[in-house]
Amino acid sequence: MGDTIEIQTPDGPAEAYLTRPEGAAGAGVLLYIDAIGLRPRIEEMADRFASWGYVVLAPNVFHREGRAADLAPKADLTVPGNREEFMAGGVMDRVRALTPDRSDPDARLWLDALREQVSGPIGVTGYCMGARLAVRTAALFPDDVAAVGGFHGGGLVTESPASPHLLLGRARAEFCFGHADQDRSMPAEAVAALGRALEDAGLAHTNEIYPGAAHGYTMADTSMYDEAATERHFAALEELFGRVL
Repeated sequence: MGDTIEIQTPDGPAEAYLTRPEGAAGAGVLLYIDAIGLRPRIEEMADRFASWGYVVLAPNVFHREGRAADLAPKADLTVPGNREEFMAGGVMDRVRALTPDRSDPDARLWLDALREQVSGPIGVTGYCMGARLAVRTAALFPDDVAAVGGFHGGGLVTESPASPHLLLGRARAEFCFGHADQDRSMPAEAVAALGRALEDAGLAHTNEIYPGAAHGYTMADTSMYDEAATERHFAALEELFGRVL
């Protein structure tokens, strides 16, 4: 259904998966990948969003580190232990290198590329560390982003002055968060703090913990996959986008 395109950045070309519905689309969706990278599972999810009637763009946010195929796992991550081994092989170095001074200018490029395809409102959804990028994008570009999803996101509330939750006052989008149960990167107290920040900002939102779901629960190509939680997330996101976009 989709194609791989290249978006020019000051640091060279960035791959992105672009997919569209069979009929006309008035709105677009920016999909921020998880730490594992741009790969067939992300493309499957983007295609599903497109089937709801949206043009969807999923960029390789790690474009400075290499091509998507070069960064992708070579082992089957559904096999117990393989995901953990892959994550220990430099993945978090890539995540830490994607600092706001890199990701913020990139966000403008992703939105511009999506704007070439649609004129209507834009939704953003992010997974794992992509949830942080989704929040930042909504805060940086409130005139563009009308709806945001964040699922099994990590580090949405930290003690850093750059914590994503501190930016919510700049956003005007409606938010939908689905947190993994007992996620060490987003414990219950952080979920509660995120909820308070959303309320203080006056933003419409849902901010829920999915019982029994592990971090990474939407990723069917890993051992963390939870079908029930994944379908719950799809339903919540489809409702949000359908109502707001």
